[in-house]
Amino acid sequence: MTVSYSLEVANVRFYGFSRLLFRWKGSIYRLLYKEFLVFCGVYVFFSIFYRFLLTPKQQDLFERVALYCDQFTNSNFIPVLFVLGFYVTQAFTRWWGQYTSFPLPDNLMMVVSGNVHGADEKGRLLRRTLMRYANLSSVLILRSISTRVCKRFPTLEHVVEAGFMTTHELKNFESLHSDFNKYWMPLTWFSNLASRAREEGRVRDDIALRLLMDELNKYRTKCSLLFHYDWISIPLVYTQVVTIAVYSYFAFCVIGRQFLNPEKGYSGHKLDMYVPVFTLLQFFFYTGWLKVGELIINPFGEDDDDFETNQLIDRNIQVVLSISLPLLGFAQVPKVKFCCSGLSQVSMLAVDDMYQNLAPIVKDKHWNQRHFSIPYTLSTAAESHRPAFKGSTFDMRMSVEDLEIHQPKEAPANGQFLQPRTSVVDGFDDFLQKTNGSVNSETRVYLTDVLFHPNERDETDEHDTDAVSDREQQNALLPPEQKY
Repeated sequence: MTVSYSLEVANVRFYGFSRLLFRWKGSIYRLLYKEFLVFCGVYVFFSIFYRFLLTPKQQDLFERVALYCDQFTNSNFIPVLFVLGFYVTQAFTRWWGQYTSFPLPDNLMMVVSGNVHGADEKGRLLRRTLMRYANLSSVLILRSISTRVCKRFPTLEHVVEAGFMTTHELKNFESLHSDFNKYWMPLTWFSNLASRAREEGRVRDDIALRLLMDELNKYRTKCSLLFHYDWISIPLVYTQVVTIAVYSYFAFCVIGRQFLNPEKGYSGHKLDMYVPVFTLLQFFFYTGWLKVGELIINPFGEDDDDFETNQLIDRNIQVVLSISLPLLGFAQVPKVKFCCSGLSQVSMLAVDDMYQNLAPIVKDKHWNQRHFSIPYTLSTAAESHRPAFKGSTFDMRMSVEDLEIHQPKEAPANGQFLQPRTSVVDGFDDFLQKTNGSVNSETRVYLTDVLFHPNERDETDEHDTDAVSDREQQNALLPPEQKY
């Protein structure tokens, strides 16, 4: 499960990052403690061997070997920092690219909801089937690259049982023989069904159909990127070079960093501390760095910080099937059997043998269920009990006093039109500068009065208007010879 600590670092405070050092789940201690204990055990073995099991002559030989090894560990003969730093940088770039390539159906869902029309059962069936095909494609690609999803859906029958695919669609899927991954087949069904919806008027114009195809291509591109990230790894030779560099470096440190007899006056060995504190810290940092690269090079496993692919599948299917209301299927389309193989023929399958070859459009398994869940296998059942991530502040605790509703006092009526004085003054000064002093003194006084006392000016204008209206009414009642 992905370890999130965003709430812990939401505010800068004393002892902020240090609090994270005492976590175990997802920590560097959990990744590294086995290698750390092995290194300490080997170091202790050589220390006891040197101090108690060797003769004086053999100790002299061991000391010369230790000084020789220490000479290489304290120099740049083994470029650990360079190869390790570059490797982890490339692994992190790859990790972030895989995260941004995850196929989320939100954009496609919005386009389908807005451009595939029909409030009847047929329209709802069409929209749900389109989005089910999109989700089916992501499930198929995740089965190929994620161990968690593969354990949850070990066979295509499990995918049918979960409601992503019908039995007729499974027969169509298996009848197409190809030596390559067929995650793209449901997307081909999507495009064929969208074109049929255009013919039937459910998609009202070609622009809407083009928008559907554009979003579908973006979705397919992300599925393809995930597949190629899984296919093309960081070159094995580089991973081997980094691993050999780190482990060989500390293999020499096991002997070269031994504390030698201070009485013999060796340079740098004036104190016998028994425990190599700084060597252990160096091992912790360098090997921990290597473990970080090992963790993020493939985030689709079952480590603490790997992607929650099963939860993402649950979220996607529940969200996209909420775009319409309950309600027959389309007529069954004759099925065609095909048998093709070879990489050069894969692109031809979608446009030739699979053209308008759709399985019967029937109600999906969750048609009448407003709230449903996708089943898990026994090996992944524990993941179903984990709470879904809803945001870092979802679990934030607040005191009773902080939950009380505060009603602000009403602002005075004569201040509702007032602007901040600084902004008025600044704006008035800018106006005077732009006019180059061409505003005369009387106009300037009037503008100042209007800007700083708008309510008073409004009241004066209203009083003057009322007075004029009274005079007009009195004038209308007078005889013609007395009117003024």
